[in-house]
Amino acid sequence: MKYVSYWHDTASRFAGAVQGPVEGHYDVAVIGGGFTGLGAARQLAMAGAKVVVLERDTVGFGASGRNGGHLNNGLAHSYLAAKQELGKERAIALYKALDDSIDTLEAIIAEEGIDCNFRRAGKLKLASKPQHFAGLAKNFEAVHAEVDPDTALLSPADLKSEVGSPFHGAMLSKKSAMMHMGRYAVGLAEAATRRGATIVENALVTEHSQAGGRHILKTAKGVVTADNVLVATGAYTTPNFGYFRRRIMAVGSFIIATRPLTDAEVAATMPGNRTCVNTMNIGNYWRLSPDNRLIFGGRARFSATSDQRSDAKSGEILRESLGRIFPHLAKVEIDYCWGGLVDVTKDRYPRAGYHDGLWYAMGYSGHGAQLSTHLGMTMADAILGRPDRNPVKDLDWPAVPGHFGKPWFLPFVGLYFKMLDKIQ
Repeated sequence: MKYVSYWHDTASRFAGAVQGPVEGHYDVAVIGGGFTGLGAARQLAMAGAKVVVLERDTVGFGASGRNGGHLNNGLAHSYLAAKQELGKERAIALYKALDDSIDTLEAIIAEEGIDCNFRRAGKLKLASKPQHFAGLAKNFEAVHAEVDPDTALLSPADLKSEVGSPFHGAMLSKKSAMMHMGRYAVGLAEAATRRGATIVENALVTEHSQAGGRHILKTAKGVVTADNVLVATGAYTTPNFGYFRRRIMAVGSFIIATRPLTDAEVAATMPGNRTCVNTMNIGNYWRLSPDNRLIFGGRARFSATSDQRSDAKSGEILRESLGRIFPHLAKVEIDYCWGGLVDVTKDRYPRAGYHDGLWYAMGYSGHGAQLSTHLGMTMADAILGRPDRNPVKDLDWPAVPGHFGKPWFLPFVGLYFKMLDKIQ
């Protein structure tokens, strides 16, 4: 078993990063070399802006390279809940932004020739308990009528040709997709540099200040100045950007990948070959990889750390969950086990905008793989003075009470959701 991300291990390394010290003045400095930052950098460079990406590690190191490989349209919440919390107009705008984000990915991949196994697979949200199906059906009716006709409600009988485990029905979102995250990250970085962006790896931003209308960014590789700064660091935001850190909870998400399954095992497990998520509060999500591994993840433990010891513990929990859902794979060999941090907001809605001289986009709350490139490009357009398409502009973003860094309260959150799963 390898304790590394499958996406990292099966993608080539990005070779276009600037070597040596970094210095000089830029129109825009982007902090973070994940999908958000790279999407913004490409967009800015295409408009002729002089842009630098400052990545603390390597391109796609964080959440962009540590997720489950899903590109799911729709909201993390039910659409009905989003209407109640945000109002119908913003709920529809945010839902459509997620639809548009997958169109954006598809267009970039085609335009830049990125070989990343992109495919419109469709997503199944699977009812884990009989009582869960009623909620799915109610939400489906509103979604299908008001915002997304490319959806369907499936009965337990319909699911026999989709997934080799008994569920109590599902909602199918047909626009959803999947891709190889590592290959896309490298391809997007290569596209950004071809368009003129400068990318610097291992350039952690250690200090930020403003003077004379310019931003001054001290990094591990030197000092740069910029007219504008976009913070695209998500769960990996450092203490020197405290405003964002107090509003983001970094939550561990953990994933295992099996050995490649045989054709018979694929037919018995995922004949529909879609992305799947179940309806438990502490749920699981899964899909097949391009080489027919089952990639299976979830919030195995409510932790704000991801290292080999933590990942190994979470991997054992995930193996047990995998065996419960797919008993015929209970003893299958696990080739990869990894974890990463997800940037979660208190209400689980993303945030993007401008605060105290800084542009930002983060807080994807588990839906970042699909939305991040698109929202990065949206913020790039805002920096360029283009029409504002930000679906969460001016959405209130209070700090998480009692949160000033490490989210000490996560174990209590986990206990609460475990209790809900027992009684709901």
